[in-house]
Amino acid sequence: MEQQPSKKARGPKSKGGKMLVCLLITAVVGLLYFYVALPPINLQASDFYTFVGVLCVVYVLCALVTSGMDLVHGGGGPREFLQFIKARCLPVGILFLALIAVALVGSLISLPIFRAAAYRDLLTVETGKFTEDISQISFDKIPTLDEASAEYLGDRQMGTLSDMVSQFDYSADSTQINYQGRPVRVAPIAYADLIKWFTNRSQGLPAYVIVDMGTQEAQVVRLSEGMKYSFSEPLNRNILRHLRFQYPTFMFGTPQFEINEEGRPYWIAPRIVKTIGLFGGQDIQGAVLVDAITGESTYYELADIPSWVDNVFTPGLIMEQYDYHGTLVNGFINSIFGQRDVTVTTADSNYIALNDDVYMYTGVTSANADQSNLGFLLSNQRTKETTFYSAPGATERSAQISAQGEVQDLGYIATFPLLLNVDGQPTYFIPLKDQGNLVKMYAMVNATQYQIVATGTTVPQCEQEYVRMLRESGITQGEVIPQTEASGVIDDIRSAVMDGNSYYFIRLKGEDTYYSLSAASNPLAVILNAGDSVTIHHAAPVEGQDNSILDSSTVTLNAATQPAPENTPAAAPADRTHRDPCPGQLISIQKPRACHAAGPRFLFVIAPAASAATGPAGQSPPERGAAACTDWAGPSGH
Repeated sequence: MEQQPSKKARGPKSKGGKMLVCLLITAVVGLLYFYVALPPINLQASDFYTFVGVLCVVYVLCALVTSGMDLVHGGGGPREFLQFIKARCLPVGILFLALIAVALVGSLISLPIFRAAAYRDLLTVETGKFTEDISQISFDKIPTLDEASAEYLGDRQMGTLSDMVSQFDYSADSTQINYQGRPVRVAPIAYADLIKWFTNRSQGLPAYVIVDMGTQEAQVVRLSEGMKYSFSEPLNRNILRHLRFQYPTFMFGTPQFEINEEGRPYWIAPRIVKTIGLFGGQDIQGAVLVDAITGESTYYELADIPSWVDNVFTPGLIMEQYDYHGTLVNGFINSIFGQRDVTVTTADSNYIALNDDVYMYTGVTSANADQSNLGFLLSNQRTKETTFYSAPGATERSAQISAQGEVQDLGYIATFPLLLNVDGQPTYFIPLKDQGNLVKMYAMVNATQYQIVATGTTVPQCEQEYVRMLRESGITQGEVIPQTEASGVIDDIRSAVMDGNSYYFIRLKGEDTYYSLSAASNPLAVILNAGDSVTIHHAAPVEGQDNSILDSSTVTLNAATQPAPENTPAAAPADRTHRDPCPGQLISIQKPRACHAAGPRFLFVIAPAASAATGPAGQSPPERGAAACTDWAGPSGH
């Protein structure tokens, strides 16, 4: 049999051709890696060194496969193989070793042991006076929710939208901002899965969720044009990938979702720079604002960032910089041995809206991490302006334990506190929530004397009880406790729509003040009439200011106006009627759709009074608003 000629080896034979193949494979792998990992092309980014290292390894492996194996099969000896390594792989190896050397030297010269003063000066900290700088804010602007509770309310709100719930989910990318003078948390919605993304990507995300941290109202805001850029986009419109393609050399922090004062959604991407050595002294130089709908982006230096932006510096970065400031105040050696004047931040942080900005709050304690705070920090998250306030007292954790102790029988959980000025005293304000993440009560704990704890079902009620305790303990002076509760008969009631929300303004007889109530938070306000007896919890009047309108949180109906009867119904049979005077106001009589007992039955809605009354066989009248089939008769046997 004639011997068949051997098959020729596929692929280029020349050295140049083989090198070109290696370069092409390396480029393809590099592009795929860059698309997925998104490393910045920046010598100060550790991800960049990983990226270059991967390219070097891929090129060397390709060279070994395309040329090195040919030497092995061709019978080349060690000398030929070393020559191949020297000619084809050594330049890449030198580049790889050079990068490692740069990284090691850069890390070494960036250590705090050599640059303690530079690390200490990363954050400029001013000293302020608590009672002068921190004014007492209206209770309706106090965040009464923590992040977990706000996200729970936002997620639950999605269930009310039948046309969205199957296609979109609530996103956990929420951000606390100051929107139109109120503390809110905003979050975009997200595609439910990859299939839902594919079918809805042309329209984009049609809405975002906003939760008012004061009133606990959650609302889904629909957009006239959907958001095309978000974290839930898997390809080019992913916000991280969109930023990297437009700014390949920038190092970014995690983009934050915000809305401007007109409600238009944006992504705020802070630009990170390293200011000490090669890798040390992380700080923010500016931010890129990306329109979430169009993808249009604009870079602003730190001083030029629009005032409506609230989140540029993260709490983690500010706390890290203060820890450097507090520990290195007397040098690196002192931070380890002696620790004279060394201070650090406490474990967590919170937010508060002040002066149309969002401030980060955290406590400051000694290096010994004892159970007391030296004071606290307030830092503007847009400008990084930071002020330390001396307020020795209990730590946030101690305050949480004190608050939980007051309601231990109810099993409520104390959230991370917020430090407020209440009656001139630094006070921990702590929402108390149940196991379902719903806020049920509120607590105020004195920061210096944390055994003084007041609780209430509403913020005004809690505040009034707390002020009373301060006065009784002699901590504050004052004969009159600010009133935050008003009771009386409605003399005038008016309504208005402001910023898309309905508000009712109630004036009681004998008063000149109107109490404003949100209809969304107080549906009862919609059905109130002049002549109704109510109790209103409201903000405390501020001396020297116009108190003609006071913000209010809750309204309770004590007694409704007695409607004039159109006709007198026939008296009920004597053996089934109890004719004792009715202790409540008859609001309405309705005929139920079905009753299980024989004979005439009616549905009574009764407004309770101070004394009790009984019906036949000792039966109590139904509670106000209750619906029941009953023989109990109203006033005069009706």
